[in-house]
Amino acid sequence: MRKVLYPGTFDPVTYGHIDLIKRAIELFDSVVVTVAINPGKAPLFTTEERVNMLKESLKDFKNVSVDSFDGLVVEHAKNVGASGILRGLRALSDFEYEFQMALMNRKLANNITTIFLMPDEKFTYLNSSIIRNLASLKSDVSDFVPQVVQQALKKKFK
Repeated sequence: MRKVLYPGTFDPVTYGHIDLIKRAIELFDSVVVTVAINPGKAPLFTTEERVNMLKESLKDFKNVSVDSFDGLVVEHAKNVGASGILRGLRALSDFEYEFQMALMNRKLANNITTIFLMPDEKFTYLNSSIIRNLASLKSDVSDFVPQVVQQALKKKFK
């Protein structure tokens, strides 16, 4: 079975993330979407909230599971039996960092391949920081995130 791991902070999940997951489903038998606990970031939502929003947003997707982890991505990929790590590239500015991470992950586990996918053009400008900022200013984010995320953002920014 070909399984890919899609790690991210997903703070919050956007339609851009979901677009990449749809693309990954076409290429792999199984997709594990995992919320990374990154000590270098101060997320708006707790890990549990992000996992729950992902599960709700992806509930109709077959062969997709959601979890979380703390540690090295390649170690988690090994633990879930993934042969690949999925990373999204929206713009050239994403590439340098992702390329460095892919090379380091290859050094740590040369049997796990990093796969880069681009979202649909209509999602290339989307990122979670922009969504959080828009929501904090009471802007409508319904074109960018699922309903469960819209509700969670409204609750956070009441």
